[in-house]
Amino acid sequence: MTVAAPAIPTPAAEQLRPPGALRWFTTVDHKDIGVLYLATSAAFMLIGGLEALLIRIQLAVPCNTFLDPAAYDAVFTMHGTTMIFLVVMPILLRFANYIVPLQIGARDMAFPRLNAFSYWLFLFGGLILYFAFLNGTPPDTGWFSYAPLSEKPFSLEGGVDYWALGLLVTSAGTIATGVNLLVTGVTLRAPGMGWFRLPIFTWMSLITAWLILAAIPSLTAAQAMLLIDRYLGAHFFDVSRGGDPVLWQHLFWYFGHPEVYIMALPAFGIISEVIPVFARKPIFGYGVIVASGIAIAFLSVAVWAHHMFTVGLGDVANAFFGLSSMTIAVPTGVKVFSWLATLWGGRIHLSVPMLYALAFVLQFTIGGLTGIHFATVPVDWQTHDTYYVVGHFHYVLGGGSLFAILAATYYWFPKITGRLLDEHVGRWIFWLMMVGFNLTFFPMHILGLMGQPRRTYTYDNLPGWGALNFAETIGAFMMAVGILALVWDVWRALRGGTRASDNPWNGWTLEWATSSPPPAYNFVALPPIGSARPLWDLQHNLEAVEARPDPTRNWRAPIVGIAAFIFSEATFFGALIVTFLEYRTRSPGPSPHDLDVPRTLLFSLFLFASSGTVYLGEKRLARDDQRGFLTWWVASIVLGAVFLIGQVTEYARLYADGITISTNLFTSSFFTLTGFHGLHVFIGLIALSVIGLLGRTGDFRAGLRRTAVDTVSIYWHFVDGIWVIIFSLVYLLGLVS
Repeated sequence: MTVAAPAIPTPAAEQLRPPGALRWFTTVDHKDIGVLYLATSAAFMLIGGLEALLIRIQLAVPCNTFLDPAAYDAVFTMHGTTMIFLVVMPILLRFANYIVPLQIGARDMAFPRLNAFSYWLFLFGGLILYFAFLNGTPPDTGWFSYAPLSEKPFSLEGGVDYWALGLLVTSAGTIATGVNLLVTGVTLRAPGMGWFRLPIFTWMSLITAWLILAAIPSLTAAQAMLLIDRYLGAHFFDVSRGGDPVLWQHLFWYFGHPEVYIMALPAFGIISEVIPVFARKPIFGYGVIVASGIAIAFLSVAVWAHHMFTVGLGDVANAFFGLSSMTIAVPTGVKVFSWLATLWGGRIHLSVPMLYALAFVLQFTIGGLTGIHFATVPVDWQTHDTYYVVGHFHYVLGGGSLFAILAATYYWFPKITGRLLDEHVGRWIFWLMMVGFNLTFFPMHILGLMGQPRRTYTYDNLPGWGALNFAETIGAFMMAVGILALVWDVWRALRGGTRASDNPWNGWTLEWATSSPPPAYNFVALPPIGSARPLWDLQHNLEAVEARPDPTRNWRAPIVGIAAFIFSEATFFGALIVTFLEYRTRSPGPSPHDLDVPRTLLFSLFLFASSGTVYLGEKRLARDDQRGFLTWWVASIVLGAVFLIGQVTEYARLYADGITISTNLFTSSFFTLTGFHGLHVFIGLIALSVIGLLGRTGDFRAGLRRTAVDTVSIYWHFVDGIWVIIFSLVYLLGLVS
């Protein structure tokens, strides 16, 4: 039998925030930044939705001329890019940005200023992308921008450049968010909140953060190489000079398929929060859901080539990636069964968040089942590049992630704003979205099996094609009406909607233990935490069991942060190294034999020695020997600078011999790989110099601020370690071969 829960102290009304617009330009509060992200992504969603309507108007009838081929290519490119990079992924991550610190009982994200910087990178990256429209040269090579179409001379205008540069900027912000989320979850958990007392949404957000660091740098490396091709004359994807366009597909889809789960895992977390609350029953199989999320993340980086079955990878590769693609369906199916088991026997309340959650389960399951078809190579051969793919993709990201976003909007809107959205209006919006979505995207499976190709601006008047496409256009406009109604309902609620209590849904996680909306400092006090649902325990007078000792709780945030950043950098350098190994002897002309190995070895010894001097400096600092610390630290800076000067002179010698980045594939990959390493050395020298200047003013006396020294030291050791690999593969391997 339940009893009234003891009262939890709620924060005072004082918000401690700057007044007016200044608050939004200067804030580092995770809640304000979350709201900025959500509002900006909502604006981009309206733009992306308008682009979708233009596509559907063009395809409503056969042989339509509403859009010409060039305009259609630009609109469908921008629609896909916008919805993936500026809408679905950002909105899901920004719910995490707002909710995760509240769910773990933290005051803010681990790095508040980095959090704000991530938002501005996201905003300006999106503006760079859309500036291409103002410039009259929007991207028109698809959201995947396959080479060689994205290379010169096939795309001479600047649309591809805006696409690559805009996404480079937004990707940097996303990687920073991944680092921040991971560090926040590891180091800022409330007392008593062990790893298996984290809410499932927090778990899925942390797994997503890891996946961001593992996958997005591959796209970043590919885009950097594309820009180097276009502006510096390299040949990474230039077929006329021996470049390999399939390499672009490998690098892109190594990011692209994990990206699906970057957009799906937070959605899984949202559904795992909503269903138990509105079924009035704890989630079934908490540990299994967490384990399946981890399994999905690891498997997702081993399935990318199922997007490339028609490339001609060979039977062995096709078999491996087909099997791995089927395997990833198992942990995904586990989650579906856990949700169904939670519903079974529950006291289900069909509030609007629950309606969207149930629709998610149905539609995502359909998307998952059609995804299994693409893991079967012969089926993929028949349906690849047809509308069957478009239907599958939208059932996963539209029927899945978008409906999870709508569930989260209704579920957490009272917490974020202190107001309730209208339940009656919300039901009408739900049915508009539900019927409109299925009317739009289910017929695409039929059209795909009938042979309609995707990425074409029109089609012939073949039997059945016109009627199904017209029905899809009607469905798209139904969804548009639903979205506009939601915008109106949000505006109405913000202006004078019903005030929400602190816990209107009778939720169980910590975000419902503070006021609505929360104050700047989040909590006055926290309830005892004995499980992943502390408010449920409080309501049922369950005594909190003391958590097991958790050594990760003592990890320092900057150290975890630099380790996470290094992990992402390992992916970036891994992409460049794989490219170098493919191209090192692929084309005639200069090769590894033209490198001055003894001279580079000499300069490399200076860099390797700098790791030793950094270590000796840290040992001196541990004994509070400031003079000894500064001596060894300055020696490290000098040794690193000598190495960098040596690399510059190596470049000068090669250029004097007529060997440039545009000479052949070897020089393109050599200068890019070693150049990016040199950039990291230069950044490391700046960091070492800053630490040296702070040390000179006595900032590190008596053990103070040692974490800053340790963080820079770890980064410098990483730079040295990467050079060991690069020197071995670029210089020494050339001698052996």
